[in-house]
Amino acid sequence: MRLRNSDAIKENGKRRAGVWAAAALLLAAASLWAQTRPGGRGGDFTISLDVDLVVLHATVVDTSGHYVTELTGERFKIFEDGVEQKVAVFRDEDVPITVGLVLDNSASMRENRRAMVTGALAFAGSSNPLDEVFVVNFMDDYYLDLEGKDFTSDINELKAALEKTTTQGNTAYYDAVRASLQHLRRGTRQKKALLIISDGADRASVSDFNVLLEDARKSEAAIYIVSPPCQDEGRRCRNAKREIRKLAQASGGMAYFPTTIEQVETLCRQIAHDIRSQYVLGYYPTNKARDGSFRTVRVEVAAPPGYKKLTVRTRTGYYAQGGTGSQ
Repeated sequence: MRLRNSDAIKENGKRRAGVWAAAALLLAAASLWAQTRPGGRGGDFTISLDVDLVVLHATVVDTSGHYVTELTGERFKIFEDGVEQKVAVFRDEDVPITVGLVLDNSASMRENRRAMVTGALAFAGSSNPLDEVFVVNFMDDYYLDLEGKDFTSDINELKAALEKTTTQGNTAYYDAVRASLQHLRRGTRQKKALLIISDGADRASVSDFNVLLEDARKSEAAIYIVSPPCQDEGRRCRNAKREIRKLAQASGGMAYFPTTIEQVETLCRQIAHDIRSQYVLGYYPTNKARDGSFRTVRVEVAAPPGYKKLTVRTRTGYYAQGGTGSQ
């Protein structure tokens, strides 16, 4: 089944769909995440249906890059546009997610094809077994390669989808990632992510990078990109690496540039571990204006005894309700 090209949707249709999708996501966030005391895990809780709740998924690492888990909520501070916010929701647990596996099948990735499939399957095998997953294969165009369904948790169905195509043609990277972000909205899990395996050197998209970046900022999805060595070491590849880093950082994900194709499988397993080791933080913004503006977000964490410094990775902001943006 082919994914619908986002550029073919009429502008007013996109706006209506964006508003309803944002509302659905936020209602799901409020429904699925029990509000707990910021001080710890579990305990008494209540369910909130306030759609103003901003939900963040945060990864914490030490100076060696090792994941730090089992921190308490009091150690976290959230700042929106430089103003500290009150942490209203704190969870530290492995939850199922909606995730897309997005593979570049253009001719430039021909030598990397087997390693890409192996890495994607390693990611799926290391992830929460209740995740709902879809596969997008792309070259000049992009395709949802599941038989008659939007998502699956069956590793055999994923394997069949990943092996459905061969490498050929050019790279519609921007269009494929935009369509994948749109398909994530169909998922039932509040937490969402994309794993992209591509050199990112776009040669065939209708969209440009700035449009893709805005889509990523409007989505709550973390974007993880594994970019094997680029076949063209010219300006196109240098630009692609810069864009890959920018896209991953904006979404709260990570970009990886393996020096050998054999490293792809290990990195994919690492990404699955990253996703399963995240904290969930939520707050109600003190800025109540629904003006569609982009709000920057920063999370800080106080290191417990035994750690010199901790680093938090999460999305860099969100669009307030109203206008053309969404949370």
